[in-house]
Amino acid sequence: MYTVAALLYPDALATSVTLPMEIFAAAAQTARSQDRRAPGVIYQLAAERAGPVTLTNGLTLHGQLSQWHLPALDLLILPAIWRTPQPTIRACAPWMDTLRSIAASGTRICSVGTASSLLAEAGLLDGRPATTHWNYFERFARRYPRVALKTRHLITQSDNIYCVGSVNSIADLCVHLVEGWFGSRIARAVEHQFSPEIRQPFQAAAWQDAPRGRHHDETVLLAQQWLRDRMPGPLSLQDMAPALGVSPRTLHRRFRQATGMSPQAYLNALRMNAARDLLRRSNLSIAEIAWQLGLQDASYFSQRFRRSNGVTPGQYREAVRGKLFDPPEQSQAAPLRGRPHP
Repeated sequence: MYTVAALLYPDALATSVTLPMEIFAAAAQTARSQDRRAPGVIYQLAAERAGPVTLTNGLTLHGQLSQWHLPALDLLILPAIWRTPQPTIRACAPWMDTLRSIAASGTRICSVGTASSLLAEAGLLDGRPATTHWNYFERFARRYPRVALKTRHLITQSDNIYCVGSVNSIADLCVHLVEGWFGSRIARAVEHQFSPEIRQPFQAAAWQDAPRGRHHDETVLLAQQWLRDRMPGPLSLQDMAPALGVSPRTLHRRFRQATGMSPQAYLNALRMNAARDLLRRSNLSIAEIAWQLGLQDASYFSQRFRRSNGVTPGQYREAVRGKLFDPPEQSQAAPLRGRPHP
């Protein structure tokens, strides 16, 4: 069971509370429809005092928990703050020690829009990358000079601290978390349900100074780079271990230990990520995309894609390309064009 809480304050933007709730609920329901043993998600609202909280837009939400006595959480969401964040900052000042304790426990904390000011006030962003709502960039930079503000990134991650710049970006982050909790198939199903044409992959939007799964095994890092470099052409995993000076058994063990997956699974993930990007941003045929990924059998590629994403490549392209396809961006795919040499 995964536990999520969102903090309520009068100036909270309701959509940054309710959208994550709906995404996580959809993910849990979809996962359980396929496997009754799949974990659920408990999503609760926390307020200064348990009870109703009326937002400035007139909507009343019910705080189920006291923000002073939160249970162990997998994720704490600090919703976007409507207009200036200063009244909310002042109201939450007595709670900053509690917020620091939650962060120190390893709980993932995500601020939406100008709620990053709450993290900054608690000192949790000092020396870390962060983002905020674009309209607050200059004021944020002046008020928090110790924070490494990333104005060109919609999402930042530093260890367990996340900042997202908008409600759209909290959706991107939620899909990313769903993938970690339930797998890529469930994440893609939820992504397609919640307006896939405006979604941006977490990896494309985020600034990460400590990516999840980071490790320090130099041989495995070389193996990962070896796979990335050779993916567009003919590739034999049997050649990788000798090229790195270790036995296949040793490499497989260390690779799984460092990344949590086998070299083959890592290669498959690379291919699927590249495939989704090409389907979004290029006009290549399905067969041409398969060739770009080092797969000469388009049928096999389509089967792998459907297994990973829950839809065929054609269905995925139809869903996403309406707003994401931009002819001038075709040049991004150009370096990979052409069939791999036999």
